[in-house]
Amino acid sequence: MAAKASLTLLLDCFYCLRMDCAAISIDYKLNFKPEKADQIPLLHERVAQRMYDLFTLNGGLYIKMGQAIGANAPLMPRPMQDKFGRLFDDAPQIPYESVLAVFKKEFGRPPAGPDGLFEEFEEQAMASASVAQVHKAKTKDGRWVAVKIQKPDVSRQINYDLTAFKAVMWMFEHWVFDLPVYFVADFITDHLKQELDFVQEATNSRTMAAFVAAEPRLAQQVHIPKVYPEYSSKRIMTAEWIDGVRLSNRASIRKLMGERDKDAQAAQLPPHLEGVRLQGGVRAVMQSMVELFSAQMFSWGWVHCDPHPGNIIIRPHPERPGKPQLVLLDHGLYVRVQEPFRRQYATLWRGLLAADFKAIEGVITQWGFGAPDLFASATLMRPIKLRGQKPRKGGVPMAELNQYDHGVMMKARLKEFLTDTDKMPKELIFLGRNMRIVQGNNQALGSPVNRIKITGYWASRSLVTMPSLTLSERIREYWHYFIFQTVMLSIDTAFWLSKLNEMTRRFLGLKTESFEDELERSMRGYAKTHMGVDVAPDAFNG
Repeated sequence: MAAKASLTLLLDCFYCLRMDCAAISIDYKLNFKPEKADQIPLLHERVAQRMYDLFTLNGGLYIKMGQAIGANAPLMPRPMQDKFGRLFDDAPQIPYESVLAVFKKEFGRPPAGPDGLFEEFEEQAMASASVAQVHKAKTKDGRWVAVKIQKPDVSRQINYDLTAFKAVMWMFEHWVFDLPVYFVADFITDHLKQELDFVQEATNSRTMAAFVAAEPRLAQQVHIPKVYPEYSSKRIMTAEWIDGVRLSNRASIRKLMGERDKDAQAAQLPPHLEGVRLQGGVRAVMQSMVELFSAQMFSWGWVHCDPHPGNIIIRPHPERPGKPQLVLLDHGLYVRVQEPFRRQYATLWRGLLAADFKAIEGVITQWGFGAPDLFASATLMRPIKLRGQKPRKGGVPMAELNQYDHGVMMKARLKEFLTDTDKMPKELIFLGRNMRIVQGNNQALGSPVNRIKITGYWASRSLVTMPSLTLSERIREYWHYFIFQTVMLSIDTAFWLSKLNEMTRRFLGLKTESFEDELERSMRGYAKTHMGVDVAPDAFNG
């Protein structure tokens, strides 16, 4: 009876999903017309609210789906950007009775008590997200651990949810937006499934820990919590407990790192960190972060897909207490980047920074993209004009178009950009999300590091160290690397001139703008002028 009731509920949810998508489609068909141009902003508002309600009311994997779609929210109308930006991965806790049921099914025993798995287990969760929640516990040999427990409904409805997601993507392509989006549906659903397998997450965590330990530039700066397999299963994962400050608590991070500003002085630190001031300021934090994710993309080919500030903790180094250490959490979603693609991606980055149109065009053509200038700008998050790129001809400026013509023009330019979806590397979806969030993290802390320079350095260096290179290829790559280093001087000069201007304006009591702020403002202007996309001011925040 219970199984039948669950199936009925799931089918009802799927029916509601279809009805919502049908309503959105009908709304667009009836109201996205030239004669109703002045009403199109209200149309976008209605659709954005319906989509937001759909994802939040169903919860679970629907939040993950919304985040997957929202990874490209800056290309959507402003109301959709605003709504998808609020799809945070948090949720109400499930009751302890449900936690107990999961433990008995996985281990045949409760989490605590005479026959319990742990000496102590806090029934109140420390954090709760859409897929799982985390409890603090103490093992019988005295270690404090974080116990991640998958919520029961998630595993029961996963196949229905993912089928629904693919249906949504199909409807968006064929009924609603008339844009090629369905081609990524299988790739996204396959990776979302991985997040529900905690055995796989434990393997991901150990793999990342091994990569970090083998890289001298990161081994001391970064820590991956140890997973305890004896307390873990497919739906429960136990790892070491980490005390520190989450990057999302920006004021406390600034205080911990010894920054002297009003927000930092007023911030509260956990009791065990009161009075602690770590060396290097927020620059040390962001240096480690950008290097870590650059190494993942260009050297290891093993990329964490959700580096939002809630998944990053800063703590004093256990063996060198005056130094900060970055702790990376939540290893459920990774994407593997094979060497041929890594080589292309690194070549693209090096070409972008050197404004080498021939190199960029070669990679972008292989990937099935048009409009190399647009792709270059989207990758670096700043407007790029490439040598040899022909200027766009004629046409009415976007600012002068009504809402209908604006939407039609935007679709046309997006289709010009997405020329051959069969060739497009699907990994770019997650790599682009990773880069955008890291940029947002840097921007939120005042752009203390030159993110573009650090990322470009790792990209160029990886081309020299690729194991598959022949001797002649390696010599050629070393020559390119030498040339690249000279080009980087101009980027570094621009960064420090921006920092000098920011400090001068702050000293004079004028409004300041960080390096990342400048890039974002320029990119927003570029997107609006060239694509007709009105990017929200915080679209790239972490």
